[in-house]
Parts: sequence; structure tokens; C-alpha cells
Amino acid sequence: MVFDIIIICLYILGMVAVAIYTRNRSKSVNDFLFAGKDGLNGWMSAFAYGATYFSAVIFIGYAGKFGSEYGLASVWIGVANAVIGSLVAWKLLARRTKNMTQRLGAKTMPEFFEKRYGSRAIKMVSAVIIFIFLIPYSASVYNGLGSLFKIVFDIERTWIVMLVLAALTALYLFFGGYFATALSDFIQGIIMLVGVVLMVFFFLNSEQVSWDLTELVTDPDHTWFTFNATKTGFYGSTCSLIALILLTSLGVYGMPQTVHKYYAVRDKRAIMQGTVVSTLFALIIGFGAYFVGALSGLFPEVAGSPADNIVPEMLNIVIPAGLMGVIIILILSASMSTLSSVCLTSASVVAIDLYKGGIKRDAEDRKVTVYMRVFCLVFVAISLALAILNEEFGIAAIAYMMGISWGTLAGCFMGPFVLGLLWKRVSKPAVWTSVIGALILTVALVFVLGYDYNGWNCTLGQAVKSGIELSPTIGVICMAFSVAATALVSLFTKAPAEEVINEAFDKKIENEIV
Repeated sequence: MVFDIIIICLYILGMVAVAIYTRNRSKSVNDFLFAGKDGLNGWMSAFAYGATYFSAVIFIGYAGKFGSEYGLASVWIGVANAVIGSLVAWKLLARRTKNMTQRLGAKTMPEFFEKRYGSRAIKMVSAVIIFIFLIPYSASVYNGLGSLFKIVFDIERTWIVMLVLAALTALYLFFGGYFATALSDFIQGIIMLVGVVLMVFFFLNSEQVSWDLTELVTDPDHTWFTFNATKTGFYGSTCSLIALILLTSLGVYGMPQTVHKYYAVRDKRAIMQGTVVSTLFALIIGFGAYFVGALSGLFPEVAGSPADNIVPEMLNIVIPAGLMGVIIILILSASMSTLSSVCLTSASVVAIDLYKGGIKRDAEDRKVTVYMRVFCLVFVAISLALAILNEEFGIAAIAYMMGISWGTLAGCFMGPFVLGLLWKRVSKPAVWTSVIGALILTVALVFVLGYDYNGWNCTLGQAVKSGIELSPTIGVICMAFSVAATALVSLFTKAPAEEVINEAFDKKIENEIV
């Protein structure tokens, strides 16, 4: 236990050192948001992307719940995250995003919408949506860390742990901005890779598993391709797993904190490096996390435990004394990197899009940078408060808080962002249809599917609870709606002004950008 605490303290000191080292690297908006005008190399961009992609939610919430529910079939979520969420995403979006945002001079996703579609109102509304719906995602990460420390170190007052981690995140982000985030992500990404390999090794070498997966593989309900075969229909295991694969793999196409990594990548060579490295990173982390979660079927000690407690309880059983600290900083690393990216994204939309874009359009660069630092602290405080409330009153499971956040944001923005990069014809009414329609559809589906799942005679509370638990399915429906609505409405409405389209798609300067 003492050795574990020493390792954690060294990790914390390392993050403080990053804050001190980068304190003078973020004097302007570009410095704070993109780590300077040149951007980052491929390795740092890839690690920043991967570390933002995976957080405590995958290890504590998703791996525990869905690994125990689907068995080995859950690893397909991790494989799809690597192939669809990393390889295809970088191939499809990275170069196009870098080119177009640089042509337009867009620093954030809302600013991209304003300049791509010629609408200041779309920018303001999307900025508000991003800030609001990234809060439950951030809170879910804090809750995951709280659950881990509660079980592993028997800490009842988890709010203290969450407070310390929030302060640490705010510290290096406040001083160093994106450069501090990227540097810490690179360090934390290496920790994550080493930690996952060690974690899988100790599980396979444990008494319960002993490198023999025969029982798990031959269980007709928990194999690689058949899982809970008795559950069929719309709410059955097959549909649920497909929904999870699609939400977690395609959702990153419309998430501002992951898209931001393409804005800040340096050049063509960096994009090629980032594509390969981020894919391998995601494959190792995603496969390892869900594989460990799937092994829960071999641990009778965790049978009946709440989903958020399964992986921490398994870690307590398997990881030898003195090495738990390594696994703790693995999950800490995944979480801190996600928190800093989410926080930076939220603070930037408030400072750049709402303040400079709406309240004071002639605000000086220095003042906008100060406001970004301040709103980083505000966002951390709000997320922490929600996490503590959720811990106290059990508002929602960790996996579902993340699911509702991803589903709503990707449902609002996937069509306007992805199709906006690929197709000149996308119109302003189409963007409004996607953004407003996805919001309405999310709320409606929570109630409709919640009542349908429980029976239409159930209480409102039961319906809402079940609706939130179906957030992966709702998110996938909203993403499909976003792409379809954006395409169809664009066909029957007026395209953006010719000068706007020319500015966005002018390839004469493309070679000068990447």
C-alpha cells in the first residue's frame, strides 16, 4: 500500500512539473489552444487523440458493465474503436479538417460552423450545446476515478479524491493550455500502454484465469460471436452491442474535443504518423480494457456487484501488492488526459465563440486567453459538483452519463461537420435541422423508449431511468438522423453563398497548409 501511494504521488508531482515547465508557452490564443502556430508532430497528436478518446469510463464503466454482459464479444467494441474511430477517422477527417479550418481561420467547431455556413447564430447555439453536454461526460470521468479509489483504497469520502484530481487537471491546463495537455498526454499515453499490458498479463496469470480461457470461450452466452443468445429483439444483446460499437466508434467524428486534435496537427507527415500511431494505441487500449472486463465471468467474487464496481474489485483480487499503484496511474492517466481535453474544448467555446464571438467582438487576444483560463476553472468546478451529486444520489451509472453526452453531441454535429468537409452543397437550414432536431429527438427517445421498455403503465421516473440506460441506442439513432437530415435538407434548400463555399474549398492554397 505504501509503495502504491508513493507511485501515485510521483505521478502527481510529474503533472505539477508539466504545469511548471509549460507555464510560459501559452501567451496567446493560438498558443493556448493549438500549442503554437506550427502545431504538434504526429506522435504527440496521436497520443493526445488516443488519451482523449479513452478515459476512466472505458476501464471502470464500460469494460465492467459490458464486459460482464457480453463476455468476449465486448472486445469488438475496442477493435471497432481502433479501426473506425481511429484509422478511418484520421484518414477521412484529419487532412480535410486541417485544410478547411486553416483556410477559414476557425479555431473551434462552432467557429467552423459560422464561417462554413455563414451563420453567427449557429455558432452561438452550438457553443452552448457543447458546454452543457460535455459536463456530464467530464463528471462521469470523476465518478469513475472516485469508484476506483473507493474500492481499492477503501476511501469513503470520494469527493476528496475527485477534488484533488480536479485541482491537478486545472493546474496544468490553466498554466500550459494545449501544449501542457499534449505533453502530459504523451507521457500518460506511454503509461497507459505499459499499464494495460501489465494488467492483461496479471489477469491471465491469475488463479481464476491461469491462461485457460476454455470456460469463457465455450460458454454459449459469452463467446466471441454469440452472447446472451436468449435475449433477442430491439432491446436484445445483439442490438445493444451494435449500438455501443457504433456510438463509441462513430461518435468521435462529431465530438469537438477529438476533432480539435486535427486542427493542431502540424503537416502531412504528422497526419500519416498520427493515423498509424493512434490506431495501434486504440487497438491496445480498447482490446485490453474490454478483454479484462470480459474475464469478470471467471470471478465469482464480483457476481452481483454494481457495474461500476466490477473492474475495481477484480483489480483488488488480481493485482499484487506494490503494483496496484501502476494500474491506478494507468486509469488516472486515461482520465486526466480526457478531462483536460474536454475542459479546454468547453472553455474555448465560451471564451472564443460566446465572449469574443458575441459579447465583445473586438476583445483583445490577451483578454480572450485570460478568459479561457478562467472558464477552464469554471468548467472543472461545475463538472466536479455534478460528479459529487451523482455519487451522493446515484443519478446515473457512469457508462450512461458518458453515453448521453456522446450521443447528443454527435447527433447534433456529425452531419454538419463531416458532410460540411466533404460536400459543398450542405446548407444552413440543413445544419439547423440536425442541431435542433437531434436535441428534440434525444429528449423524445428517452421518454418513448423508456416507456416502451418498461411498459406504458410505468412511472415517469422508471421511464426516464430506462431511457437514459438506452443512451447508446438513442445516440446511434440521433447520429443517423444527423447525417440523413443534413443530406436531405441540403438537397431541397439554398446552398451557402458562393463566396463562402469558395473560401472553404479553395484548393489553390491547400499545398501550403499540409
